[in-house]
Amino acid sequence: MLKEFQEFISKGNVMDLAVGVIIGGAFGLIVTSLVNDIIMPIIGAIFGGFEFSNYFLPLSSAVTAASLEEARKQGAVFAYGNFATVVINFLILAWIIFLMVRGVNSLRRRLEKEKQAPAAAPPPADIQLLTEIRDLLAKR
Repeated sequence: MLKEFQEFISKGNVMDLAVGVIIGGAFGLIVTSLVNDIIMPIIGAIFGGFEFSNYFLPLSSAVTAASLEEARKQGAVFAYGNFATVVINFLILAWIIFLMVRGVNSLRRRLEKEKQAPAAAPPPADIQLLTEIRDLLAKR
């Protein structure tokens, strides 16, 4: 069983997946910070001057809090600001992933085209003969 596990873990796909998950997690944190710390404050300033992710509508008369976190403790809320933040975060990640996949596909197409490019065909026999004669005459 240990040997099977070693074979499984040593396969290239498993390691590639592990690296992808780790980098994806770190990249997700960068995009989350971009959305929460840069984009959403600008949108919040446009729509009222405070943090956009705290926008909510109380669904109960018992909800009197001003922040989303406190309002959730008091009862049900419709957290449209937080939802908008998550949607913007997703759209940014999806766009960046699209650009990365597009770049990789372009690179693959170019490499495939280079592989399929025919090698220079040798010149016909009469041209080779004339070239040899020319070279011999040039040496004289």
